[in-house]
Amino acid sequence: MVQYFPYLLLLMVAIMLLIMLANRLKVAYPILLVLGGLAISFIPNMPAIILNPDLVLIIFLPPLLYSDVFSLSLKEMWKWRRIIFSFAFIVVFITAAVVAWVANMVFPGFSLALGFLLGGVIGSTDAVSASAIMKFVKVPNRISTIIESESLLNDASSLIVFRFAALVVTTGQLVWTDMAVNFLWVVVGGIFIGLAIAWVMGKMYKYLPTDANMDVILSVIAPYVMYIIANEVGTSGVLAVVAGSMYMSYWLSATMAASTRNKGIAIWDILGFILNGLAFTLIGLALPEVLKGIEAEGMSLSTATGYGLLITGVVIGVRLLSSYGAVLITQIMKRFIAVADERMPGVRVPLVLGWAGMRGVLSLAVALSIPLTLENGEAFPHRSLILYITFIVILVTLLVQGLSLPALIRWAKFPNYEDHIPEAEAESLIRKSLAKAALEYMQTHYKEGITDSFLLQNQKNIWQYHLDMPKCSTTVEVRKKYIDILRYQREILHQLNKNPRIDEEQIRSFHRQLNLEEEKWEVN
Repeated sequence: MVQYFPYLLLLMVAIMLLIMLANRLKVAYPILLVLGGLAISFIPNMPAIILNPDLVLIIFLPPLLYSDVFSLSLKEMWKWRRIIFSFAFIVVFITAAVVAWVANMVFPGFSLALGFLLGGVIGSTDAVSASAIMKFVKVPNRISTIIESESLLNDASSLIVFRFAALVVTTGQLVWTDMAVNFLWVVVGGIFIGLAIAWVMGKMYKYLPTDANMDVILSVIAPYVMYIIANEVGTSGVLAVVAGSMYMSYWLSATMAASTRNKGIAIWDILGFILNGLAFTLIGLALPEVLKGIEAEGMSLSTATGYGLLITGVVIGVRLLSSYGAVLITQIMKRFIAVADERMPGVRVPLVLGWAGMRGVLSLAVALSIPLTLENGEAFPHRSLILYITFIVILVTLLVQGLSLPALIRWAKFPNYEDHIPEAEAESLIRKSLAKAALEYMQTHYKEGITDSFLLQNQKNIWQYHLDMPKCSTTVEVRKKYIDILRYQREILHQLNKNPRIDEEQIRSFHRQLNLEEEKWEVN
């Protein structure tokens, strides 16, 4: 592994350059990373990085799931829970069933169990690709919430399908009663284990004498512990990570120190950047090895490509039909139950939701985790074909759907759903609420000592100003002036740092405060 280290460093540089180019072109960076990895793989004498299939999911999946949960709004997820859960579970099962039927009918020697395994591999959508695309176009909050939340939860449902299909293929046995009981244990047990471990982590945060660095390290360890323990006892590691992360996001974030939160956000951003960059690049780098497997199985490349394009069309078609079906069912069910929005969404909203079904990192990771042999020692049937079809599905959905989705979103011209109050009004409301609460608390608990402290008296005046401030928003010009002042203060800090009698750590502390303040008022 040591001999690959310089290559990995160069690979990280290439990833950063590709992401810079993607931002410049306003293209979702996973698309360029896959193409970049594909181009790198064909450079002569380039070493092939082949990951152990058993480690692929463990390396990438837990931290990416954990990070995705913390980036989502649990409140918004609950509001749109019905459509999110229908896409995340029902649509995945339908997709797996249709893929299994088509593969069994068309591919020579492809059993239904292998078809369901293939459906489980490509059943989940990719949240990173959708988020990267929606960064460049204005999308209503409800649309982005549905797409990103669905992509998070359908990881679990697709892996459940994959798991049971792989069990049937490797053992050759299928007992429906055992499968039903096992399914309940996989789901319920995974959720319980994730919540239990998250609860224990909360107690560790509360009672152990940790600092910010230790807290962040614990947060990195947590998803791996949830995933590994859940898998070891036969439950869903994905559901364990999702459930535990939701618990920690909702209950523990507010109890952590500010230093822990700031460091945690920065470190998790970097970790997510590295893992996503490597994962999408590995998709392209994996192609030469996949092609060797296709040749070893004696299948022509054109035939395998045709199979891949067929399954890609099936996956896209099922998702589009399911999207319109979900809208139809919602319109029927609103007569009997309360729904989040009774208005008819029209034909464009389900089209966008259906088209935003790009496949990505998880599909490749799951495909690579397929065992090389069966329990009897024979080679796993059609493993290379499944890998190649997965590659084709990822590549086509990223290129075709990923590149066309921004134009489709602009064409859709979503109305103003008015799900939230205007940003300026919300900002004013929050500031006034915080100021009022702070003044009341100060008046109740520290009434006598306020005038003796410049800090408290000064902060009281600031909060009183926020409370009495007229209803208005801060203009771009004012923000720019304020940022100029902050940058001038940074120059003063640079001059002060030349004084040998001033501790540089104190200078750095003030730099961090200025950075946070500048980011808060940054002009987009």
